[in-house]
Amino acid sequence: MTAPVLEIENLTLALPAMADRPLAIQNLSLSIAPGETLCVVGESGSGKSLTALATIGLLPRAVKPAGGAIRLAGRDLLPLSEREMQDIRGREIGMIFQEPMTSLNPVMRVADQISETFEAHGALDRRGRRERTLELIAEVGLPDPPAIARAYPHELSGGQRQRVMIAMALAMEPKLIIADEPTTALDVTTQAQILKLIDALRKKHGTAVMFITHDFGVVAEIADRVAVLQHGIMVEEGPAAAVLHMPQHDYTKRLLAAVPSLVPPPPKDLSGAPKAFQVKDLSKTYRGRGFFRRGREVKAADHVSFEIGRGETLGLVGESGSGKSTVGRCVMRLIEPDEGQIRIGDLSIRELTQAQFRPQRKRIQMVFQDPFASLNPRRTVGRIIAEGPIAQGVPKREALEKARRLLDLVGLSANAADRYPHEFSGGQRQRVGIARALALEPEVLVADEPVSALDVSVQAQILALMQDLQKRLGLAILFVTHDLRVAAQMCDRIAVMQKGKIVELQPTAKLFENPQHAYTKALLAAVPGGRDVGATLAAAGIEPSG
Repeated sequence: MTAPVLEIENLTLALPAMADRPLAIQNLSLSIAPGETLCVVGESGSGKSLTALATIGLLPRAVKPAGGAIRLAGRDLLPLSEREMQDIRGREIGMIFQEPMTSLNPVMRVADQISETFEAHGALDRRGRRERTLELIAEVGLPDPPAIARAYPHELSGGQRQRVMIAMALAMEPKLIIADEPTTALDVTTQAQILKLIDALRKKHGTAVMFITHDFGVVAEIADRVAVLQHGIMVEEGPAAAVLHMPQHDYTKRLLAAVPSLVPPPPKDLSGAPKAFQVKDLSKTYRGRGFFRRGREVKAADHVSFEIGRGETLGLVGESGSGKSTVGRCVMRLIEPDEGQIRIGDLSIRELTQAQFRPQRKRIQMVFQDPFASLNPRRTVGRIIAEGPIAQGVPKREALEKARRLLDLVGLSANAADRYPHEFSGGQRQRVGIARALALEPEVLVADEPVSALDVSVQAQILALMQDLQKRLGLAILFVTHDLRVAAQMCDRIAVMQKGKIVELQPTAKLFENPQHAYTKALLAAVPGGRDVGATLAAAGIEPSG
């Protein structure tokens, strides 16, 4: 029997005294064989990322190993010094982080960042590093390796940056690669490409892979075995087929049940619903500027038209760069469109100056993708929610009282009004963002990827909350997303965007049953796990969310 590349035995990690529990990880034991992919799954706070950081020796200072062993090819890593771990990182363990833009140096060219790995370990001469760097860029499927090598991270797309991170992780052909949510922020086609790339490279090099994820579609796509963590305890472990088809633990069953189904629910009766929001021929072109040449032009929105009825949700889907977020920001007047009409009810807001639009802004509000970045960390959430009404002339006391009622409406305690954003989980912060958007009693809600960074169970709660609020308040919702599972459950109609144009717009059920455009078919085919996840849940007797 082949010896495991990685063997974690009874690992225990202690949290600081003021934490919500004493142990981040408790008596964790798992192993990964050469050429095997182990998916570690669980919600935020389950300990999956800390397991990865402990393995590579990058634990936060406040988190301390309190027992157990982490053996790489038989060598215990926990007693090693920082200098010894520096020699192991890159050479024997490669790491692919979740967000490549924050992991790559913005002022270094791609070639320099990859070759730096060789330099740090004293491998190859300058010419050899250059040649191997170009080989790695080609191996991870990036076009025109010499051009990519000269580029800076900001000049690449999200998927291209993630491929650069994979090239860096593979540079020294390590025994183990740790991938920490490497596809969470990517659209479905790029995600599918990255998953296939990691799987192909794993098979080619015989590398062991620890893949951390909360997406069971990804698990169904690439996992050989699965370990499920809850509050730092491994509650289930086994071959992927067994865990997916015959889950034993209630927590695993709940996680699987929270996976959105690709089968849309029965359509709502929206006949007779008045038009709440109309967009006609909306266009926006971004123009780059250069000193010696004409700047590049990108048509982010090209004569986009749609309408949304009261109580209806229109999904805007597409890959990164398709223009969907630009449309969301244009209709909010956060960026100014070049041309087109935008109407809320009978009011045309496109012709209004910003000063004229300010009193009308309460009629259209936005829920942002990252609630932590969009909430003021220096204000209590009560004050954050109340700021909009106060700016519209509502007395401060009345606005703060309304903020408490809204917190209750979105499933948080009214007492939460006195707490700050950092004191809440990601899902709770998103509830605060929704409460803030509702404070002005809008007619239209623009939701820009509101659940993309959340665990599947929290995601299901937020989607159910938005649907409930829509039913109660009659909101028209423009729902921007790259997740077709979420779109299937949330949207009444879906508009598919490609290169700034809407290439298909259909009722959700019709679009999933019989997509007309080749691009729509490609998006549906790229969903991780596809309809197999639904079949898996059905076989296990589990009803997916929606």
